[in-house]
Amino acid sequence: MARDTWSGLGTVNVGGVVLANPVMTASGTAGHDTELGAYFDISLLGAVVVKSLYQAPWPGNPAPRVHLAGSGMINAVGLEGPGAEAWCAESLPRLRAAGATTVASIWGRSVEEYRTVAAQLAPHAGYVAVEVNLSCPNLEGRNSIFAHDPVLSAEVVAAVAAESGVPVWAKLSANTDRIVDVAGAVSGAGASAVTLINTLLGMQIDTVARRPSLGNGGGGLSGPPIHPVAVRAVHDVAVALPGIDIIGVGGIASGRDAVEMMLAGAKAVQVGTATFARPDASLRILRAAVREARRVGAASWRELSGAALTAR
Repeated sequence: MARDTWSGLGTVNVGGVVLANPVMTASGTAGHDTELGAYFDISLLGAVVVKSLYQAPWPGNPAPRVHLAGSGMINAVGLEGPGAEAWCAESLPRLRAAGATTVASIWGRSVEEYRTVAAQLAPHAGYVAVEVNLSCPNLEGRNSIFAHDPVLSAEVVAAVAAESGVPVWAKLSANTDRIVDVAGAVSGAGASAVTLINTLLGMQIDTVARRPSLGNGGGGLSGPPIHPVAVRAVHDVAVALPGIDIIGVGGIASGRDAVEMMLAGAKAVQVGTATFARPDASLRILRAAVREARRVGAASWRELSGAALTAR
């Protein structure tokens, strides 16, 4: 089936990029490379968003890194990765060969580190956008998570945009009551879209061992339990900032979840934790979303985006 016509609902234009459909993988859940290509044709997705890249190889956190948490998952993988330059040399060519529409995700511990990663990526072709993972601790003496601070977030996005030759997206955290402020700040600083949301802070205790189930102690909660939080974040930003491009992520496990996120104001969605249960989850959810969109009478993806905001 042709990747740009098989759904019959048209393309989506989000964050300065035209995608064949609105379903992507979520960063951190699909590896750095073509890992999911063993299970389905990754070129059929709107995009593959790779695991966040640092300016150098990074070892991540001690094991155990992932654990079930009710119907969801808690993790503290710690952003393990090969570094941006190694990814450009090894993984990016394989993604291009597989026909994937690729979005690079980056992280850093200071504004300058984010700028460095963006500069490392800039000379290379084959990815369509850079998603800036802002849910990282700032180590420049200002004692803040970037995504919790509008000023810091805007500084990072401006630095990345100055180096990048492709659109910049900002991935934000719902672990703050300032998400609307942060979204407005990063949009003003050059972000073409905001991705809402990252994981929620959590902890799980092993009652037999009497210690946290994760080697790092606390971690990020994801999966179905956070879906209503993500829908609310998308809705609130869409209402407060009309016209901003939003990518919804958080607990999407069905076609209905994806359509719900779009009705709340997202132009596209990302599938994450569901991939751990079924590696082909993103494609299955895309196909289910097509059926759900048709069931509710939508003629295009564009028609769904934000429809719930005007229905009241």
